[in-house]
Amino acid sequence: MDRLKPEVYDNIEKCVDDTIKDIGNEIRLGMPIAVGKPTLIANEFYKRAKKNPKMSLCFMSGLNLQTPKWKSDLERRFIEPLCSRVFPGYPDPVYIQDALNNKLPDNVELRDFYITPGAFINNQYVQQGHISSNYTHVPRDVRNTGLNVAAVMTRKKEIDGKQMISLSSNADAPVDMIMLLQQMRREGTDNGNTAIIGQVNQNLPFMYGSAAMGMDIFDRLVDNSDYYHTLFGPPREPVGPIEHFVGLNTSPLIKDNGTIQIGIGSLGDALTYGLQMRHNNNNEYKQILKDTGITDNFGQEIENIGGLEVFNEGVYGCSELIIDGFVRLINSGIIKRRVYDNYELQKLVYDGKISSTKVERNTLDKLIEEGAISEVLTDDNFSMLQKFGIIKKDVKFADGTLYFSDNTEIKADLSSGEVFDTLVQKGLGEQLDNGILVHGSFFLGPQGFYDSLNNMTEEERWRIQMREVSYVNQLYGGENLKSVQRKNARFVNVTLMVTLLGGAASDTLESGQVVSGVGGQYNFVSMAHALPDGRSIIILTSTRTKDNNLLSKIVWSYGNITIPRHLRDIVVTEYGIADIRGKSDKEVICSLLNIADSNFQNELLETAKKHGKVPKNYRIPDRFRNNYKERLISALKPFQKEGLFPSFPFGTDFTDEELVLGKALRGLKSKMSIKGFKLPKIPEAQKIITPPSSARPYLERMKLDKPSNAREKVMQKLVLYALASDRSI
Repeated sequence: MDRLKPEVYDNIEKCVDDTIKDIGNEIRLGMPIAVGKPTLIANEFYKRAKKNPKMSLCFMSGLNLQTPKWKSDLERRFIEPLCSRVFPGYPDPVYIQDALNNKLPDNVELRDFYITPGAFINNQYVQQGHISSNYTHVPRDVRNTGLNVAAVMTRKKEIDGKQMISLSSNADAPVDMIMLLQQMRREGTDNGNTAIIGQVNQNLPFMYGSAAMGMDIFDRLVDNSDYYHTLFGPPREPVGPIEHFVGLNTSPLIKDNGTIQIGIGSLGDALTYGLQMRHNNNNEYKQILKDTGITDNFGQEIENIGGLEVFNEGVYGCSELIIDGFVRLINSGIIKRRVYDNYELQKLVYDGKISSTKVERNTLDKLIEEGAISEVLTDDNFSMLQKFGIIKKDVKFADGTLYFSDNTEIKADLSSGEVFDTLVQKGLGEQLDNGILVHGSFFLGPQGFYDSLNNMTEEERWRIQMREVSYVNQLYGGENLKSVQRKNARFVNVTLMVTLLGGAASDTLESGQVVSGVGGQYNFVSMAHALPDGRSIIILTSTRTKDNNLLSKIVWSYGNITIPRHLRDIVVTEYGIADIRGKSDKEVICSLLNIADSNFQNELLETAKKHGKVPKNYRIPDRFRNNYKERLISALKPFQKEGLFPSFPFGTDFTDEELVLGKALRGLKSKMSIKGFKLPKIPEAQKIITPPSSARPYLERMKLDKPSNAREKVMQKLVLYALASDRSI
């Protein structure tokens, strides 16, 4: 199906019809995760499969994002207006909705390697079709599953008179997947039955790096403004005091002049906020770390791994997932360390032999000394020097001669002091150019994040380079360059639970039910161990609540492990830092007990003693025996009164009423799920019988301020009970 240019369609139905006509009734459709998924194309293939039981359709992807759904009229009243405002016009994946309703046809199969966290724990189709795979192995595994159609959402743009396409949010697996399909075509192993389809959506930001390519990469391209739908922008999660402390405790482990990876969610926002506080409010930052005992109890770890001072050199971002925190860290002057895609140049910067930003006389000296360029400049030497701003753009080079803007001409033999001096005086640049601030593979965040990317200048957006996961998530292939770019790497990943021996359970429950997926976590943990100055940081809150019962997330052992204990490194909770790389089992256990919640320390310690892993007479030091949330919440209050550590440090899509209602209704749902649900106490009952004026905004938001029937009256009372129980009215 090779064409010089793609066949362009303004109609998705026609594109899908033609693809099925060419490929046949067995479609194994590979798509990117999250934002770049061409949901309209996927829905159209699904529509065909539902109509034709002889067709076999397999979706291979991950993070099938859909708007929140409701199970009752009360939930609908809360969720529906929110969805209309936050997700206007977003097309839900119909096949996912059918899967949730247990209506997926027998001829349709789901193969996901990463699941929307917690959304499909009890869904048979998603659980049975899950592929447990490192992110870097996904293209290979998708190909081996029989991939014959690859589809992705794209952004188009004319650059220097040529129409270009960007994979925008998803260079991750699609770039490698497309390359595999092209390789199969060259080898003749695709039997002529493969297709690469793009769906244009101009709401996507045009991103550079491997994401930017010629249109001829596609066989078919769907381009119609009617299909330029809203991108999926999940609202930010609230960041509570405990999450803030996890972010705070992690922030001093990030080394200035280093590299950072951050994950999504409230802990990602907490770390971003902690880093901003370290850089912009350094005195308050140091004070709260001292007040809570972090610098006293973990000062050696901080000194060895990171630091407390502002980011003078700055950091570089290297993360498979780009969240809006990266843009905020760029704007805050924290992500400012630039890397260059030339090994010799980057090695000189890494070793501190030349400036990372300024062009100076010794820049040329060191490049010659290191053999990066020859004394007699070649065409390649000149192109490299001009690309990185070492030689000015107005200098010309031809036939071994340098031509300057004042009509001076000299032979490009830098062994001559006169020639060298002339080049320095007339042609040397001032700043190194084409430096990259962030390498990422895909992005996801609230709508404001996409707007910020779209509103950047071309140069600003170019500095966030989207690359395939085979580049970002591992060292293999170009490891010399990657190693000197990823200096002092701190790869931060969130987990569900940590065992006392240092293993991390991040994707699957002990029952085998998949919560999310391995994604790139194992890749980055492994890479941290491979880099000479890299560190892996696993973060989590120390406890969770289930059925109103407090449970520890630091456990003795667990049946499914994502990160094996031989790759243990650093673990951070709200109570502190455990540096457990290369430590004995006894040392690991003791370090993790120090950052566990004190409600569970004794039980965990006794289990370790029972199995002979710590001495019978070992006691947890007294300074770690006050690990209670109440202490942390109390320590944070004075700073919160000054406006620090808000629940939504970067804003929210929720209204004030929705924030209160959401919390109250979650509490109501939790109470009603417990056996022996108790009737309200007298003060709460009075507010239910006679709604106070403070309840009016909430009832109006739920359209229950004037109930018109018995059903609405019952719902009104439930909302009032929820608000009263939460002390919101």
